[in-house]
Amino acid sequence: KVALVGPSGAGKSTFANLVARFYDTTKGSIELDGIDLRNLKKDTLRQEIALVSQEAILFEDTIANNIRIGMPDADLPAIKSAAQAAFAHDFIQDLEDGYESQVGERGSRLSGGQRQRISIARAFLKNAPIIILDEPTSALDVESEQQVQAALKNLSEGRTVIIITHRFSTIQYADRILVFNNGKIVAQGTHSQLYSNNKLYKGLYDKQVDVVQSSRIS
Repeated sequence: KVALVGPSGAGKSTFANLVARFYDTTKGSIELDGIDLRNLKKDTLRQEIALVSQEAILFEDTIANNIRIGMPDADLPAIKSAAQAAFAHDFIQDLEDGYESQVGERGSRLSGGQRQRISIARAFLKNAPIIILDEPTSALDVESEQQVQAALKNLSEGRTVIIITHRFSTIQYADRILVFNNGKIVAQGTHSQLYSNNKLYKGLYDKQVDVVQSSRIS
């Protein structure tokens, strides 16, 4: 589990896009189990990756069909199991039509936290070994963030996870942190190592703590 942190525009999303081969490296290489990604078919590679982004992409369809996008043949028990793992099952059951409820255009009938948990349920159902989390909690309120964090912790178990975040609460489960600046990895290590030895990381962390404390006081 690797967390990517740094200022906006530092190269974090570019790094993740390279892993998924949305574009290829021009120098060096990125390898998966010792294999250059450019030697893998894009479709084959992407079958092994699930993405949970800042804005959950939902289609104007039922909740069940939105969850099964990554696995079109999935039956309802499998969909419910994925939703339970993502802490989405309870709120879905409370809807009038349950899993057959329409989400509206771009998921407009659901809250931000509900949309994210649907997106996480989709990743559970796909059961990919590589997970990319791109700012998955940045648009959520505190209560929704806690629910989504619990779902993400479940999703991360036993998988390779790349976490892109500005919220340092999201990296608490990371084994290693990469600090990006101006398109380069400028430092890496654990939170304690980086907080003690890297001014950029310490500054970003302290700023985040100040924002959280200010919001609680207000």
